[in-house]
Amino acid sequence: MIAYLKGKLAYKEPTYVLLEANGIGYQVSISLNTFSEIKDREDLTLLTYLHVREDAHILYGFASASEKQMFQQLISVNGVGPNTALVVLSYLTPAELKTAIVREDVTTLQRVKGIGGKTAQRLVLELKDKLRKDGAEDASNAGVVHNTTRHEALTALITLGIAKAAAEKSVDAVLKKSGNNLSLEELVKQALKNA
Repeated sequence: MIAYLKGKLAYKEPTYVLLEANGIGYQVSISLNTFSEIKDREDLTLLTYLHVREDAHILYGFASASEKQMFQQLISVNGVGPNTALVVLSYLTPAELKTAIVREDVTTLQRVKGIGGKTAQRLVLELKDKLRKDGAEDASNAGVVHNTTRHEALTALITLGIAKAAAEKSVDAVLKKSGNNLSLEELVKQALKNA
């Protein structure tokens, strides 16, 4: 198990980073929350989870322990895989997700792309007692990411599973409403809500 990676940030996209550690470049899938946390740092430490499949070994990275713990809680639920868990954590911070599950707020969970009514109810049923027992989670406040573009937002949405036409429509609607002053993360989050 690879618990964490510490190294130099070689490349960054909203859905993954390339992290160089001891001369080896690791591709690490990340959520939008982690993307906003790492901002423009060159030296980086990411907590990781290694998902082993028959055809691939995939690293998932997290800027905070609370996000990693929530990711592990999510993938423990039947029908929720690592990619779905990342989409959930791109849409909601760990604190928001915990609140939604503990309060049995199925409506908030269903707003996440890929989470239907049955999956939302399963998340609440299987996780609410575990999360109530856990101590209070630290809120991961989203930071501002500078120099973002419509193209990067579209790439992120398409990677998260949104159809290209729907992604374009949603991003354009957000830009028309809010102007060009949004960070990439905020643009993608608002576009996800509208998709």
